[in-house]
Amino acid sequence: MIGDAAIGAGVHVLIVDDQRAARAGLTLMVDRAEDLTVVGEADNGQEAIDLLEAWAAAGRRLPDVVLMDIRMPVLNGIDATAAITRRHPGVQVLIMTTYDEDDYAFGALDAGAAGFLLKDTRTADLQRAIRAVADGDAVLTPRITAEMIRRRRSRSVITSRGQTQARSALESLSPREIDVAALVAQGLNNAEIAGRLTLQPDSVKKTVSRILTRLQLRDRIQIVVLWNHAGCRGVKNELVTTDR
Repeated sequence: MIGDAAIGAGVHVLIVDDQRAARAGLTLMVDRAEDLTVVGEADNGQEAIDLLEAWAAAGRRLPDVVLMDIRMPVLNGIDATAAITRRHPGVQVLIMTTYDEDDYAFGALDAGAAGFLLKDTRTADLQRAIRAVADGDAVLTPRITAEMIRRRRSRSVITSRGQTQARSALESLSPREIDVAALVAQGLNNAEIAGRLTLQPDSVKKTVSRILTRLQLRDRIQIVVLWNHAGCRGVKNELVTTDR
């Protein structure tokens, strides 16, 4: 287990990677922002879990965001993500991946990750992503969203009953909530949704939270899945069935 940094204000970040050089590089990128602070490091998934458990037992503030590598000894990033999001739902996990690790990354999304970034991401993009997930957003590009939906569809047959249940759940939403859910399903983040609907980002964030609560969903990714199970698109505050 790696020693942790001094506690500060702003967004707290835990870095988990079995490569010391990678951890050092990510720390430099994160700490360049005044509102972001790396408060700890771990070199595998189990050490990350142990560190969080120790902090929780001591009554210490947990990190807001975990930057998680996928391929690590002892415990990989997918299993660690599942454990962390189950035990500490307030901690958001961002998976750090490479182009050839998409299969692993999608598994991490299923495990509860808030999204994933390429390891060669630029400093500004990394900092924006950390802020976004700490604020309850998700980091999902349209490409990733489309591929995730395709893979889920290929793994399970959506029955007419299941589609009807999904549509029924969505129809319980208000017109504004339907508009927001439709854009979440397209992979847009809160700022992009705000621009599209001419709303304030805080208003979008509150609306997403209401959708999650009303539909008893864990995160934005489940909104994406439910929306596409329903086979719908949002048009002028209405649900319209799409041809499949």
